[in-house]
Amino acid sequence: MIDKNQFETLGDGLLVRAPAKINLSLLIAGKRADGFHEIETIMAKITWFDEILIQQSRKPGIELICKGTYWAPEGKDNLVYQACESLLDTCHSQANIKVTLTKNIPAGSGLGSASSDAAAMLIGLKHFLQLEVTQQQLCKIAAGLGSDVTFFLGGPMAFCTGKGEKIEKLDKIFTFLAILILPGISVSTKTVYNDYRHDDDLYKKLNTQINALLQKNRVDLVSKMCANMLQTTCFRLHHELADLKTKIESVGLGPLCLSGSGSTMFYLVEDQDQEKAKEYQRKIEEKVGCKSLIVTNNRW
Repeated sequence: MIDKNQFETLGDGLLVRAPAKINLSLLIAGKRADGFHEIETIMAKITWFDEILIQQSRKPGIELICKGTYWAPEGKDNLVYQACESLLDTCHSQANIKVTLTKNIPAGSGLGSASSDAAAMLIGLKHFLQLEVTQQQLCKIAAGLGSDVTFFLGGPMAFCTGKGEKIEKLDKIFTFLAILILPGISVSTKTVYNDYRHDDDLYKKLNTQINALLQKNRVDLVSKMCANMLQTTCFRLHHELADLKTKIESVGLGPLCLSGSGSTMFYLVEDQDQEKAKEYQRKIEEKVGCKSLIVTNNRW
């Protein structure tokens, strides 16, 4: 995928790109008193984007239009609408806004596209209307919209804890080339977390190893661990994903890592070799018949 800028002026409108993310690691520390799970994850934005076009509208209020390859809810059920409404309310703005969301990234894929869309809406609307709102206020709105939204306000790579809303920037950005495996299966994050069975010994072991590597700024070595404590649950609920992982690894591509709660898996290509990545992609298509995409880490 081609690296693109976050903003682009289109006529009288502003186009904002909303990047997907992958989880280079994902640990579950246990269940919190509020019913959510305490997580520790390294998230990295990648060069695959939804797009949001923001324009002034002749209609009162917020007008949201959804189009693109994948379905997204329209109206107040969409996080983009909620983000727009929350920011206008916070700034006491009466602006009439037309928003066109182009969905290129599937939901239920572990790539965080809905959260990224919401963050892009906040950032873009602030820029478009030149709103006087602090980063702290944006983060407060983001946290109320969803656990991953705060990450997408910054980035491009961070260590996230709590429900995912506590963000610690990493000192050194890990540059990578990855093949995304896109099974076309929608996985419910809520269902995976509800079905998750905690393994405290595994958490302590992985936590010790990952913290030691992070102290040395070796995110590259963390990523090679493919540490995702939701993988067992995801594969228990979706046996076809486990089978797909086995098939792809059997043709010489692996190990595959699961992003988030699934369904997307990814492989980090050695030496960021583009030709090797294209060769692997051809193998996947010919021998497995699964859709894939070559991406890099995003620079913003």
